[in-house]
Amino acid sequence: MKRIGFIGIGLMGSGMAKNLLSAGYPLVVWNRTKSKAEELLTRGALWAGSPSDVARQADVVFTMLSADQQVKEVLLGAGGVCEAVHQGHIIIDSSTVSPKTSRELYEAFAAKGADFLDAPVTGSAPQAEAGNLGFMVGGKKEVFEACVPMFQAMGHSWTYMGETGAGTTTKLANNTMSAINLLSFIEGLTIARQGGINPEDFVKVVSSGGAHSKMVENKADLILSGNTAAQFASVLMNKDLGLALQMAEELGVAAPVLGIAKQILRMAVGKGFGEEDIAAIYKLYQDWA
Repeated sequence: MKRIGFIGIGLMGSGMAKNLLSAGYPLVVWNRTKSKAEELLTRGALWAGSPSDVARQADVVFTMLSADQQVKEVLLGAGGVCEAVHQGHIIIDSSTVSPKTSRELYEAFAAKGADFLDAPVTGSAPQAEAGNLGFMVGGKKEVFEACVPMFQAMGHSWTYMGETGAGTTTKLANNTMSAINLLSFIEGLTIARQGGINPEDFVKVVSSGGAHSKMVENKADLILSGNTAAQFASVLMNKDLGLALQMAEELGVAAPVLGIAKQILRMAVGKGFGEEDIAAIYKLYQDWA
């Protein structure tokens, strides 16, 4: 069984790494803050002194980080993974980054004889913990097929999308829809509540009709309870929509609703909701109401 390295033990990475351990994979981990990896270490994971040390000890290295710059630093920077890779290594980035970054990483590792997959996910922290993520993957198909057992340990679906960058392109398009779906729910809920409709009854109606979505399913309880502890932080969705807008512009695609969604996410972050779950956007609408 291949030894797996995992870099980025945050809300998502923690659950993913636990599920790899549970599936029996030998695991070596690194995170900027070591304390976040303590639970994994008590379960049998090994600690590496640096990203390059992870690569020295592992056959496959996963990264789950917050943004393009962090991914580049960990993979390509001083003491990074690229310093220690060799022929046969597989690097899998599950972060949400731009397709341009994914292609840059592919080229850097190909020059060392290593393979690279961009494999971002659908789902947030609860799905990561439950091993119920969906992987969308770009890169060489034969490398994807070799890695399916690892995706299977962490998720319920794994779809090969095409060449390098196809996974991250899919993720940004998916998050565009997720944000718009969430905003449509929050906007409708705000209108209903201001009109005197019981919010719980409104959610029941929405959940049984054409307006239903995964965002209603996943976020209604958080919104109604006021519990906006981060499962997927607003600051990260704001970042993702910025990448999606940039991609749409590069592709020559008109995306006016995406543009409005990005403005609202920016406002939510500006209001101080950045570290709260995206369900906290409801607070913004309450302020406006």
